[in-house]
Amino acid sequence: MILFLFLAHLGIGIVLTLVFVSRDAGVKFFRFNAGLAAILMAVAFALRPPLDGADAGPSARIAFIALVVAEAAVVLYWATVGRALASMRPAILGTSCGAGFVALVAQALAVAMGRAVIDQLMTVVSFLSSAALLGGACTAMILGHWYLVIPSLQVSHLQSIVKLHIASMVVRAAVVSAAVFLAIAAWQPGLGPSFRHYILSVNGVFFWQRVLFGLFGPGLLSYLTWETAKIRSTQSATGILYVDFFTVVVGEVLAKYLLLATGVPV
Repeated sequence: MILFLFLAHLGIGIVLTLVFVSRDAGVKFFRFNAGLAAILMAVAFALRPPLDGADAGPSARIAFIALVVAEAAVVLYWATVGRALASMRPAILGTSCGAGFVALVAQALAVAMGRAVIDQLMTVVSFLSSAALLGGACTAMILGHWYLVIPSLQVSHLQSIVKLHIASMVVRAAVVSAAVFLAIAAWQPGLGPSFRHYILSVNGVFFWQRVLFGLFGPGLLSYLTWETAKIRSTQSATGILYVDFFTVVVGEVLAKYLLLATGVPV
């Protein structure tokens, strides 16, 4: 379940961020990223929880159908980039983005099924911000590498995607902070151990690793990337983005584990 959510969110996140990349990046850039997103979602399908039986719930079924549509659309987009259907490609990409958005919302509602409305809402926001952060970090890293493929590419394109990555990082940190605050504030005696007790216990090491690697690390590294991109040092920026993406991956995998272990969408 952890890998299913992580891979699905990463794949959808890449598709969502392609909308913000200039066409100057070239046909091969979009084809590579679309293919990568398609592969990630295909592997997620292989790891998905079973849908047989009534326990899966309608939200899980909607999430599955939406993910199928998103996968089919991104495969079609990959197959036609630079080849055919030029006028229809924005609509194809938009279909994949829309279906991916629906899949994220439905997945969140399926995971938070039976919980309070505020918990369901926070899980939805958490999944959306997770996909945005993962997709932004991955796309920025690949775009930085693309300056080796197209040396004449304007550095402003890298600066724009790094801005998007920083914005998604700020939103993700705000969502996690709100989720932790609500989890601590909503606890009442008799409901079992509080989330405050969890994060201060031995098991809380996973939470603090999530904060260190998934929030503090990317926050610092994305800022360093921005400062490096401003002086047009694309190779240095790309090197930092590789480390940044690794920390984001570690943080989001831990976030999925904490959600399933504690019910708190951090």
